[in-house]
Amino acid sequence: MAEQRIVKLLERLVETCRDGQQGYLEAAEHISDSDLRSFFNNESLERARYASELEGELQRLGEPAGNETGSIAGAVHRGWLDLSAAISGDEGVLSAIESGEDTAKKLYEEALREPLPEVVEGTVRSQAQAVIAAHDHVKLLRDRKRAA
Repeated sequence: MAEQRIVKLLERLVETCRDGQQGYLEAAEHISDSDLRSFFNNESLERARYASELEGELQRLGEPAGNETGSIAGAVHRGWLDLSAAISGDEGVLSAIESGEDTAKKLYEEALREPLPEVVEGTVRSQAQAVIAAHDHVKLLRDRKRAA
């Protein structure tokens, strides 16, 4: 069995990826811009892939796959996304997504400060880079919408 701290960390990352997967999917339903809708759908698929990769790491460590739906906090955040879309349109959706990405970015950064098995660290590092890039892209899009 793997060290419990690593297992808990990977489980939190899986949950965060599932939250992101659902959040991006929800955002795609509320956005009017077709390019943004496509970006959100692609990011949703990426987060599903990340969760699957992390679940594979858990299984390699002898742990069962965990939560496939995300967290309660993620569900609350998606409710906030719905409200933001209704009130502020595309800018509200982008702000809500950026907020979710802030959470994911922070968790990945925390994970990379932990000593991890080499193969797990490689997976987490690669995903972290993509999550940070997506965060920065969403922030840029939000700032552009705000300035328009």
